[in-house]
Amino acid sequence: MALTVVPVLHSQSAVPAAAQPDPAQVSELVLADHILAEMGLLDGYGHVSVRDVHNPNRYLLAKAIPAATVTAADIRVYDLDSNPVTGTAAESFWERYIHGEIYKTRPDVMAIIHTHAPEVVAFSVTQVPLRPVIHMAGFLPQQVRVYDNRPLFGQTDLLISSPKLGAALAQSLGADPIVLLRGHGAVVVASGLHVLVGRAYYMAVNARVEQQALALGGAVTGLTAEEAQKSATQDGFERTWTLWKAKLGGK
Repeated sequence: MALTVVPVLHSQSAVPAAAQPDPAQVSELVLADHILAEMGLLDGYGHVSVRDVHNPNRYLLAKAIPAATVTAADIRVYDLDSNPVTGTAAESFWERYIHGEIYKTRPDVMAIIHTHAPEVVAFSVTQVPLRPVIHMAGFLPQQVRVYDNRPLFGQTDLLISSPKLGAALAQSLGADPIVLLRGHGAVVVASGLHVLVGRAYYMAVNARVEQQALALGGAVTGLTAEEAQKSATQDGFERTWTLWKAKLGGK
């Protein structure tokens, strides 16, 4: 769904009007936070962002609070070095560099989620690759890559808490829509929030189905590259967005 550009109103705060985020975009980001929390993809941790509709060199992200509790007043603006344009570094997510560094390297990316969904994390710590096995997950690569801090940075706390770590993760993601983080979670990117929510949801569903199929024994038949390509776009996952928005009472 295309966003309606609304003129930025002059704020009574000390923040320059040019730095104020678009109200319609803020509302959609808050809704995405709530949907992803309701899905179980974001709990007390994890985060979702969107590139600023007015300035592609900035992005919007809530301050470091649980996604289910986010309101419009909690949305902050960051530059692509992940420095706060509004708000302060003290109230920001440590792993905001995931967002800034990916937006730097991927001009096609307009929205990003970092999730700790356990069904997906399982594939980051085994030799079994996460791959598309259901038609709703055709956007997945034939084998999802796993990023690991250790080769470049040695023993860490697994977090992506610096520009260098964020840049390394962005390089591992490459042109893909998803990358797993060993023992940590996943990062999913998309052309907008509606597509992002759909991808995140069906990534998790696909992971559960693949695990169930593996538990049954025998060979698991995944989607071919051609099948995945033909089913990848769906309807832009608009129906998924509409469903979850309705479940939340249209908030």
